[in-house]
Amino acid sequence: MSDQRIATAPGAAPAGQLPVSPNNPCPFLRALVANGYVGGHVVPLSRLSEMIGLASGETGSEQKEVRRKAWMVAVIANGLGPLRVFKSATSGAVLDELRNGPLDKHGGGSRILDAEANVHEGQIERLASFGKDCKDPAGGIEIGLTAKEIEAFMADNIKRDGDAARWYFPILMKGEWPVLLKILGKGEGEARYLSVAEVRTLFVERRLPERITARLPKPAAGR
Repeated sequence: MSDQRIATAPGAAPAGQLPVSPNNPCPFLRALVANGYVGGHVVPLSRLSEMIGLASGETGSEQKEVRRKAWMVAVIANGLGPLRVFKSATSGAVLDELRNGPLDKHGGGSRILDAEANVHEGQIERLASFGKDCKDPAGGIEIGLTAKEIEAFMADNIKRDGDAARWYFPILMKGEWPVLLKILGKGEGEARYLSVAEVRTLFVERRLPERITARLPKPAAGR
C-alpha cells in the first residue's frame, strides 16, 4: 500500500475555492469553508448547525435533532472551559483553531489528513481495504463502507494507535465516520454505505457531492 502524500500547501486552494486553514482538520467543514458555505474563522453555531442539518437531508423533527447534536459538538470544539464554551455559544465556533482542541486525536484515527493539511493517499487506500462492493442506487458498483465496515475501520484505528490512544477516542470517532455515513451515505438501512470515491473527493478536492450541495443555500457572495 502506497502512502504517497498529496500536497496541499497551507493557504493553497483549488481553482474557484477559498483557502482553508490547516488548523481546521474536519474534512466536511473544510469543504463548507472552501466552497463559501461558511466562513473560515468564527461561524455562529446557528449557521453551522443549519448547514449540517440541511446537508443531512433530514426534515422536520429529525433535522432538528441533527442540528441539536451538531450544536452540542460545536460548542465544545474550541475548548471545554466554562468561559470558552460560553464564548462559542454566543459568538460561534472558530474553525481555524480546531486543531489541538478537545476533538483533536493528535494522529489517532484515519490519518488521511495530517497536521499540515496534506492528504495521504495510502491512508485512503487503507480505508478502501475495509470496504466492499456496494450497489450504487444511481447505477453501478463501487467500493464503499457500510456501518459494519466503518465500525471495523474505527476499531483498527484504535488498535493501530496503541498506547497513544485515549479512552475517549472511540467516543470522538462516533461523531466522525458514522456522521459522514449519515450525511454522505448512499442507500438505505443496513445497505447504506459511504463511497470511498466520494471520501477521496471530499479530502483531496474539498468538494461535496452535488446531491448534498443541492440541499444547501447558495454560497456567500464574493467567494
